[in-house]
Amino acid sequence: MFRCFTFYAAAWLLAAPACSAASDLPATEAWNAHVQATYVWQAKPAFDAAYSGPASLAPWRETGYSFSATAAFGVRPWPGAELYFDPEVVQGKAMSGLHGLGGMTNGEQQKTSGTNPTFYRARLFLRQTWNLGGDMQPVESDMNQLAGSVASRRVVLTAGNLAVSDMFDANSQAHDARSQFLNWALLAHGAWDFAADARGYTWGAALEYYDGDWAVRAGRFLLPRESNGLPLDRHIFRHYGDQVELEHHHTWMGQAGTVRVLAFRDRARMGSFRDALASAAPGEAPDVGNVRRERSKTGFGVSLDQAVGENAAVFARASRNDGQSETYAFAEIERSVSVGATLQGAMWGRGGDTLGIAAVANGLTRAHRDYLAAGGVGAFIGDGRLDYHPEHIAEVYYKIGLGQHAALSLDWQHVANPAYNGARGPVDVFGLRLHGQY
Repeated sequence: MFRCFTFYAAAWLLAAPACSAASDLPATEAWNAHVQATYVWQAKPAFDAAYSGPASLAPWRETGYSFSATAAFGVRPWPGAELYFDPEVVQGKAMSGLHGLGGMTNGEQQKTSGTNPTFYRARLFLRQTWNLGGDMQPVESDMNQLAGSVASRRVVLTAGNLAVSDMFDANSQAHDARSQFLNWALLAHGAWDFAADARGYTWGAALEYYDGDWAVRAGRFLLPRESNGLPLDRHIFRHYGDQVELEHHHTWMGQAGTVRVLAFRDRARMGSFRDALASAAPGEAPDVGNVRRERSKTGFGVSLDQAVGENAAVFARASRNDGQSETYAFAEIERSVSVGATLQGAMWGRGGDTLGIAAVANGLTRAHRDYLAAGGVGAFIGDGRLDYHPEHIAEVYYKIGLGQHAALSLDWQHVANPAYNGARGPVDVFGLRLHGQY
């Protein structure tokens, strides 16, 4: 989806250089410029469905695609500060109008995508770092990252137009649809209804504190004016998405790993599933759009990534939210568990290749199940009836390195009980991804 316009900054944020071990640190960049382009093509064959509804995955054969191109410009206006600007263009065609799944199959697919190219500003933000002491750590030049060094103990303030997932839930093995897994439920905590417009971006600020192996970060960001809409609600003290995350880096059996614990709270005008059921006339399908009022949604997630050798790593996530009100900005998932592994091609003599394997189980609360069973429709799912079963997803990708700056990936996803409905599916989705970055 949208969401997955990721930059690699969470643990490597930049500051003014120090003199400690200066010969081992990269030169401090005053500015940089990088570009990326990603094309994803997907197809699914026809699958069995006892019935279909207004927001179902179409049971016939379909194809879809997405294309994005991004430029990332960075400049250092004063010591310790970085200013970034990312113009972006996207176009695409979503299978089934982006309906019929909890875990959508293309993380590059935006909710507003269309077959005509759309140009817009993806990011415009300032990052200020205050070094407080400790060893100096290198920072390499990358998109939205100026080369230099940071202290192991530091405070970082990031504010402006960006994606919340740029800083939070930065699992190293499953976070970026341009180079890793494609399914939405593998890009971030599936049950994290994080603040974002329909393209995956928002405005807000986050403050982070790093101290050796520990980090803590908290941020507040704008939610859309309406559920899954593009315009943002700028009343940030009335309607907002808050999150806080604790992060710990460790070594286990000589291998590096990271554990992150995240909690979030959204405040907006949302419709309750129980209220919609209670207000529906006999024989009428419930509609959360008719019962919207001021509400809060809360949830949490736990994430782990762990190296298990020089060329292998595993990861896991578990998340849930209270599930009493409509999905506001991400996916129709209220319970999610995912596990997976990545293997580097150096193990079989292909140093630029990567093999990724993952499994996901998504679920809904009882209130949401009852709403769908009564004919209710959400932002992405609603078959008119519901034979509830957890949605199970398996994804495998093989990324083939095409030199230093490009890669071609083959992707397969198998979805059992699409949109939590045992009367439909399973469905297989096959994909190709071509990604270049410089």
